[in-house]
Amino acid sequence: MADDTTTLSYWFNWRFFLCALWVIIAMIAAAILIIKYEVFNKRTSHRKEDEHDVEPIGILYEDETWKTSLKALHPVWLLVYRLIAFGVMSALLIANLITAGPDVLFFYTQWTFTLVTVYFGLGSSLSIHGCYKYWNEVDDDNNNHVLDTERGTYIAPSEGLSSHRIPINPNNNHKETHDRKTAGICGYFFQILFQICAGAVGLTDSVFWFIIYPFLTPTGYSLTLLDVSMHSLNAILLIIDMILNRLRFPFFRLAYFGLWTCIFVIFQWIVHACVSMWWPYSFLDLSSPYAPIWYLGVGLIHLPAYGIFALLELNHFTFKKNKGINSKILKELVSGRCRISIM
Repeated sequence: MADDTTTLSYWFNWRFFLCALWVIIAMIAAAILIIKYEVFNKRTSHRKEDEHDVEPIGILYEDETWKTSLKALHPVWLLVYRLIAFGVMSALLIANLITAGPDVLFFYTQWTFTLVTVYFGLGSSLSIHGCYKYWNEVDDDNNNHVLDTERGTYIAPSEGLSSHRIPINPNNNHKETHDRKTAGICGYFFQILFQICAGAVGLTDSVFWFIIYPFLTPTGYSLTLLDVSMHSLNAILLIIDMILNRLRFPFFRLAYFGLWTCIFVIFQWIVHACVSMWWPYSFLDLSSPYAPIWYLGVGLIHLPAYGIFALLELNHFTFKKNKGINSKILKELVSGRCRISIM
C-alpha cells in the first residue's frame, strides 16, 4: 500500500531534504547562468561594424524567428511545415486527453507535448507575420525601380523578376556596417521555448525508452500507437524544424530547461502534500530510500538530453556556414538571374 503523502513524516526526513537540495542547487545554477548571459533585456538593436565583431552569446535577430536556414528556401515553406506540425501535435494531444482523461496532464510527457504544441503554434504566428513582411519587401522592390545616383545601385529588372539594389561604397572596402534589429520579447520567448522543448523532448523520450519502458512498466504491458507517437513524434517534428529554421542554440539556455523540470517537480510535491495520490513516475516517490539517487540521476540525464540537440544544432550551423555561398548561387539559379553583383 502506498504511503500517505499528506503526513508530516513523509516530508520531514533526510530523503526529502536531500532531494530538495538537488532542486535548489539546480535552480540557483540556472539563475546564475541566466543573469550572466541573457541579453534580451539589455539592448534592442545590434550594430556590427565588421564581420570580426563578436556578437553577444544570446543575441537573436528578429528575422531569425521566421526565415529558413537556407536563403534559397522561401520562408513560406517553414510556415507550411509549422502549421502542419501544430495540427498534428494538437490532434494527438486531444486524442490523448479523450482516451486517457485529464489525469495524463500529471505526466511530464504531456507537459512536454503541450509545450511543443505551443511552440509550433507560436512559430506559425511568427512565420505568418514574417512572410507578410517578406512579401511587402518584395512588393516595395517591384514598385521602386529608381536610380540611386549617390550609390549607383540600379539594376534593370528582368521580366517577371524583381530588381535589387546593390550598394557600392568605394571608400569603405575594408569595413562593412551591419545594423540589424534584434528580436523583441516575443521572439526571445520563442527561442527560449524552442530550447526548452529540445531538452524536454530529449529527456522525455530517452527516459521513457531507456528507463521506464524496459524496467518500470508492468509485465505484459503493450505499447499502443498513441504511446509510440507521444514519445517519438515530438522529437522528429522538432528536429525537422531545427533543420529548417534559423534559430540559434546558445548552450547556457540549458538553464531554462532545468527550471522547467524543477517547476514540474515542485508542482508534484505541492499536489501530493495536499492530496494523497499516486505518483506519475515511481522514481518521484520520496518514500523510497533510493529517492535521492533517482532524483540526482534523472537530473544528470538533463545534460546528455540537451546535449544531443546542441550537437545536432552545431552540425547544422556548420553545414549552414559552409553552404552559405552555395545557397546564394542556388537562389539566383532558381530565380533565373544568375549574375555577379558587387557588394
